[in-house]
Amino acid sequence: MNLPRPTPIAVFLTAFDPGGTERQMTEMVRRLDREQFKIHVACLHRRGAWLPRVLECAASVVEFPIHGFARAATIRQMLAFALWCRRERIAVVQTCDLYTNIFGLPGAALAQVPVRIGSRRELNPDKSNGQIRLQRLAYRFATKVVANSRAARQTLEAEGVAPESIAVIPNGVNPTFLAPVERRPAMRTILTVANLRAEKSHETLLAAAAAMVGAHPDLRFQIVGDGPRRGELEQLAAALGLGGHVEFLGHREDIPALLAAADLFVLPSRSEAFPNGAIEAMAAGLPVVACAVGGLLDLVEDGRTGLLVPAGDADALRRALESLVSQPARANAMGAAARDAVRQHYSFDRMVGSFQELYRSGLPGYAPVRTHAEAAGI
Repeated sequence: MNLPRPTPIAVFLTAFDPGGTERQMTEMVRRLDREQFKIHVACLHRRGAWLPRVLECAASVVEFPIHGFARAATIRQMLAFALWCRRERIAVVQTCDLYTNIFGLPGAALAQVPVRIGSRRELNPDKSNGQIRLQRLAYRFATKVVANSRAARQTLEAEGVAPESIAVIPNGVNPTFLAPVERRPAMRTILTVANLRAEKSHETLLAAAAAMVGAHPDLRFQIVGDGPRRGELEQLAAALGLGGHVEFLGHREDIPALLAAADLFVLPSRSEAFPNGAIEAMAAGLPVVACAVGGLLDLVEDGRTGLLVPAGDADALRRALESLVSQPARANAMGAAARDAVRQHYSFDRMVGSFQELYRSGLPGYAPVRTHAEAAGI
């Protein structure tokens, strides 16, 4: 295959609304090597707060709008996508979530794109059986499927994806989060960052908070993120008497500043593939208290970089938080260890380098090229 240089590739996102996958893939698009790749971005909906970041660096941002898979218009859009891939001579298509997996992988196969990379960046706790079956079928059109954690890989294997077709590339973290660690003299501000959806189990955190504030009246819980459960959770916090202790901050763009001002990070999710909020908190030198599920089992070393508790157990979460609130020195030591672990294993350069190598390895006759960062093992 005679490939143009730089090689045209397409990263496919549903939209550009703030979220973990969108953050990771936006940062990747911004960091891919322009000497090797001409980066196009395809989307199902050209909207979202992070669209301007992508427009700054992509060769094009092209929309293929759909409104459900059981519609004739969706087939027409898939054909339009395949024709666009042929016209732009796209050599790599990387889909990034369930919807783009289902739409983009068959479309790329129809266009005979040589490298078709699907993804598993969540464990799909909120997806219907029909959606999961469609995604499983779509994976058959991929030349490789990328999981962002061992838990996501295990889910893929359980769904019948061949082990040799799976690559594991953990999420990266923005270097701006790797600020110098300051010792916190007291553990008063407890922060969580997660969209307000059912699988994030914020009610478990609120129950734990209600059991703590009597003995620790100076504690403050900050909940960052927005979503469909905000009104319900605000009502629950009020019913539990937490009005003076819990703040719902909504979506925020100043996460590094919020992490720097916090003392502990908590993530009560009952399902996580590889949570950005936790990895960013660790990079900022915060100990993490989280549920022992999914990718958190890889990310948090229980007793060294944070504490893990059973999912849905508000009393276990309370005990873990109280153990660090009452032992600031122990919490500070965990925070320092957490920052070191992220710096060693979870840089954006390492993540982007792994994706670039995956692109190159799938292209016929494409000689390996190592970037300076890859050669340095960053």
